[in-house]
Amino acid sequence: MPDDSFERAARQRGFLAIAGIDEAGRGPLAGPVSAAAVVLPQNFSCPDLNDSKKLSERKREEIFTQLTEEDNVRWAHAFVSAEEIDELNILQATHTAMRRAVAHLSEADYALIDGRPVKGFPLPSEGIIKGDSRSLSIAAASIIAKVLRDRLMKDAEEEYPQYGFAKHKGYGTKQHLDALRTHGPCPLHRRSFAPVAQAATFSRER
Repeated sequence: MPDDSFERAARQRGFLAIAGIDEAGRGPLAGPVSAAAVVLPQNFSCPDLNDSKKLSERKREEIFTQLTEEDNVRWAHAFVSAEEIDELNILQATHTAMRRAVAHLSEADYALIDGRPVKGFPLPSEGIIKGDSRSLSIAAASIIAKVLRDRLMKDAEEEYPQYGFAKHKGYGTKQHLDALRTHGPCPLHRRSFAPVAQAATFSRER
């Protein structure tokens, strides 16, 4: 389970507001990449807080509510669209989303980033491999990023019901790939991703 050892170590070096940074949605074929930045108060307690991938949707929603309604939790969020992903590539788009999220946390003076370090990050920072299962603030960020992205993809179901976004959230399931081949891509699809490009060609040739 994640703990606050990385946060405490940063405070011992003189930093006061340590932001955990994580993303959701690097792998899907459709929808934005989502990033969140979260500053937890010292001695924050949430026994079930963990990497969002290890929690049920219901549990993520419960913890999301606790995080976002807690007065002493500071958080911010950002999306980078499918169109921007195609322009930048998914790695650079992810880093852009992280920078946008932390830019809205003026009090943050240090960042713990899930994964490898991000070059040119606007705050002093460190990368932590598998940080969402090791750092409480990164785990909190993973939940906020995931819940907000999932909600957006559920809303997209109303505009594009033929793809089943509410179920697979844009990931490359069989249902999604079959719909892509039948209908071609929509504006939410990442056209630089090979399965989308192939499906676009297939649908034009039918």
